[in-house]
Amino acid sequence: MSSPAQPLAVSLVQSVDWLAIAPPTIAAVVGLVVLVADLFVAEHRKSLLGWTSVAGLAVATLMLLPLLDGDRSTFCLTGDASVCSYTADRFTLVIQFLVLGGALLTALLSVTALKDGRKELPEGEYWFLLLSSAAGAALLPASRDLATLIVALEVASLPAFALVGLKYGDRKSSEAALKFFLSSVTATAVSLMGISFVYASTGTLYLTQVADRIQNVDGQLHTLAQTGVVLTLVGFAFKTAAVPFHFWVPDTYVGAPLPIAAYLSVIGKAVGFSGLILVTVVALPSYADLWGPALAVLAALTMTVGNVGALRQQGTRAYSAVRLLAWSSVGQAGYLLVPIAAAGYSGDAEKSVGSTVAYALMYGAVNLGAFAVAALVGRTKSLNRVADYRGLYASSPLSALLLAFFLLCLAGLPPGVIGLFAKVTVFAAAVDAGLGWLAVIMAVNVVIALFYYLQWTTLLFRAPEGEPEKHRVPAPLTAAIALTGVLGIVLSGAPQLVLRFTDTALF
Repeated sequence: MSSPAQPLAVSLVQSVDWLAIAPPTIAAVVGLVVLVADLFVAEHRKSLLGWTSVAGLAVATLMLLPLLDGDRSTFCLTGDASVCSYTADRFTLVIQFLVLGGALLTALLSVTALKDGRKELPEGEYWFLLLSSAAGAALLPASRDLATLIVALEVASLPAFALVGLKYGDRKSSEAALKFFLSSVTATAVSLMGISFVYASTGTLYLTQVADRIQNVDGQLHTLAQTGVVLTLVGFAFKTAAVPFHFWVPDTYVGAPLPIAAYLSVIGKAVGFSGLILVTVVALPSYADLWGPALAVLAALTMTVGNVGALRQQGTRAYSAVRLLAWSSVGQAGYLLVPIAAAGYSGDAEKSVGSTVAYALMYGAVNLGAFAVAALVGRTKSLNRVADYRGLYASSPLSALLLAFFLLCLAGLPPGVIGLFAKVTVFAAAVDAGLGWLAVIMAVNVVIALFYYLQWTTLLFRAPEGEPEKHRVPAPLTAAIALTGVLGIVLSGAPQLVLRFTDTALF
C-alpha cells in the first residue's frame, strides 16, 4: 500500500523560487524582527525600530533589481508548470516598486511623526503593522490565483485598520478605523461570495484557467458565473474607493496618523487597482462586455464626485488640507479607472492597463510628496487647514515650491510635465477604445480640479498673516520631501521613462 502513496506525496512537493518572493518576504520578516525586538529595546532607544524598518523596506525595494532580467514564477502546479500562484513579471515589479517605495517614504514620514507624537502611538506595534501591510500589498500584484489574491488583499488591509485607530484615547481615530473596517469587511465579504461563485462554475482558482473555463460554463451555471463576476467587481470597487463606495475616505484620512493617510492614498489604491486589473484583464477577459461599461460608469462617477467634493472644502475648516487631499484622491481614482474600463473595449488590453500603471506611478510620487509637506506644516499647525499654508513661501521657500510643484503635477499643468503626460495617456486610452464620452467627462473634471489645485498653490505665495513661522524640518522628513521632489522633477524632465517602462508587455 505504501508504493502508490509515495509518488503522490512527491507530486505535491513544490519548489520555491526564493529570489522571486524576496521583496514581500523581506518586509514580512523585518516586521516580525521589529515586533520581537520591541520587547527588549529600552524606551529611549525605540527609534532604532523605525530605522530598522526603513532599512528593511529599502532592502526589499532593492531586491526588485535582480528580477528585471525576466519573468519568474513559483508555487506552480507540478503537472503544469505554466499555471502558478506567484509570478514576478513586469506588471508585478512595477506595482511592487510603487508599493515598497511608497511604504519606504511612509516610514520616513512615520519616524518624525512617532517622535513628535509624545507616545500617542506604540512604536513596536506601529512598525510591525506597517511592514505587515506592505508585505501583503507587495504580494498582491504577484498573485495569480484567487485564493492568494484574497489572502494578500486582507494581509494588506487588516493591519491598516489597526494603524488608522492606533492613537491612544483619540475618538476621531477610533471612529475613522471603525468606518474603514466596516467598509473593507463588507468589500471582502462581497468579493469572497463572488469568487466562490466563480470557483463553483469553473472548478479552478487559477486566473489563467478561470479565463479559459468561464467561456465554456455549463448553461445551468451561466447565471451563477455572471453573478460571481458582478459581486467580485463590486468588492474591488470598495477597495479602490470608487463611488458610491467612497464614503469612508475623508473621515478615515483625517482620523488616521498623517503618514498612514498618505499610505492609504497611494499604497491602498495600488492594492485595489492591481487586484482589479488581475481579476478583469487576466481572469475575466471574456466578460469585458460586462465589466467594461460598469467600470466606465464608475470612473465617470468617481472622478466627478471626488473633484466636486474637493472643490467644496472650506479653507478655514479644521483638517481641510487633509480632507482636500482625501477628496482629490477619490477624483484621481476615477482617472485610474478609465484605462481599465478602456481595456474592456480595446483590442490591446495590456496597452490600456499600462496607462493606469503609468498614472499610478506619477500619482504615487507626487501625492506622497504633498502629504510630506502637509506633515511638515502639521508639526506647527495641528489643525492643518488650507488657510494655514498662506505665506508658506516666506517661512519655508523650498517646501512651498515643492508643494506647488506637486499640486501642479496633480492638476496636469507645467512644470508638472509628468502629470500632464500621465493624463494624456489616460485620455488616449479612452479615445482609442471609443469612449469619447468618458474622455469629455474627464476633461471637464480636469478643469474643475484646476480650480482648487491652483487656489491652494497661489495661497502659498501670498503675504503671510502676522510674522512668518519658521518650520524646522527633521532629517527623515527632509529625506521624504527631497526624494519625492527629485523623483517628480526627474520624471517631468524625462516622462518617457515611465511611459517606456509601462508600455512594454505587462503580463
